[in-house]
Amino acid sequence: MNFHILTLFPEMVESGLSESIIGRARENGSISVETVNIRDFSEDKHKKVDDYLYGGGAGLLMQAQPVYDAHRSVLEKTGDKCVRTIYLTPQGRTFCQEMAEELAQEEDLIFLCGHYEGIDERVLEEIVTDYVSLGDFVLTGGELPAMVMIDAISRLVPGVLHNDISTAEESFSGYLLEYPQYSRPELWHDKPVPEALLSGDHKKIRQWRLEASIERTRKRRPDLYARYEHIMQCRDRLLKDKLQHIDMLELIHRGRAKMLFTGEEGTLLKDKDNGNYMLTAISKEAGEIILDTVFGVSDRGPEKVSAGIRFITHQEFLNEVVCNRFGFSHVKGYYPYTYTRHEAISKRKTDDPRELEEIDFINQVLKQGGIPFLYVSQEDSAAIKRQEKLGLYRAKEKIWQLM
Repeated sequence: MNFHILTLFPEMVESGLSESIIGRARENGSISVETVNIRDFSEDKHKKVDDYLYGGGAGLLMQAQPVYDAHRSVLEKTGDKCVRTIYLTPQGRTFCQEMAEELAQEEDLIFLCGHYEGIDERVLEEIVTDYVSLGDFVLTGGELPAMVMIDAISRLVPGVLHNDISTAEESFSGYLLEYPQYSRPELWHDKPVPEALLSGDHKKIRQWRLEASIERTRKRRPDLYARYEHIMQCRDRLLKDKLQHIDMLELIHRGRAKMLFTGEEGTLLKDKDNGNYMLTAISKEAGEIILDTVFGVSDRGPEKVSAGIRFITHQEFLNEVVCNRFGFSHVKGYYPYTYTRHEAISKRKTDDPRELEEIDFINQVLKQGGIPFLYVSQEDSAAIKRQEKLGLYRAKEKIWQLM
């Protein structure tokens, strides 16, 4: 992933992003960071980049021309005129983990760091795609917020952290704060390590950590706890037909679900990793209500469908609703197969490479505390036989993938 930072203080940014994990990620090529000095693009002989405000007022304003030319120099390097450009401002949307996960999917990001009284509005209108704030306070410039965002986003890029599980189990995954952590010694200042963590029982440890996360979130972040309760209510509805909705349930369990709609009409989730949508509803009319609520008339709602995504519908009658709305033409049916037992599967009884691959997958998901499931095409008789041999259970109804 490539970060491009338009700034008046490149040394400040370089210094802050050259140490620790981010520095090592730059060295091993997982990410790249380019600082672009806006002052280099000034047409003034003294490299001046600011001037007085029209209409009067205190302070100076960064001029449009050097900012525009600095931005254009990055676009010429990337060959992409649609690179997301983030302007750091208190007037923007507040940065959060969900936004970090969204931005981590981009190949290039441009950060525009303002100073003085800000930047001429005309250039902002031409180049900025996202206005982002760290919170309701004012800083002297955009460099610190840019570095904070780059740190948060970089951690989600493959190869930056050498433990992929760590990003899935930390604060804000699944709307819960991270559980308390302990190291040696077992007793410190008369405070012991919780007994469950010393038991060696992985199920007991997972349960303790979940309960600790819930309690910590309830006390420290009631706003997040309310969202957690909301998604648990959705989970309880889906559990009424567990095999049919195992994909949606596991999306919630693994902290990858963005809740777009849940209610008596049905549920619409978005996979935060790949952008796919999962829709279930009690009727065709209910499905239309859900899509209208989330996407709005003529797609002016809070959610926007991008090119190349998929819809997974859990009832066939929803296919017509979704296809009519978004113009999908490819529709294919799959059976959800779920491994409901908790013990790992032995490889000793097979030499089939596909079967061995699926056994590895099942055992890995079990090890991480999840429930393994697979989508199997209704036309793939060999795969269906293989799942039954492995002891997976098939849902009564198919689900449908729309592209």
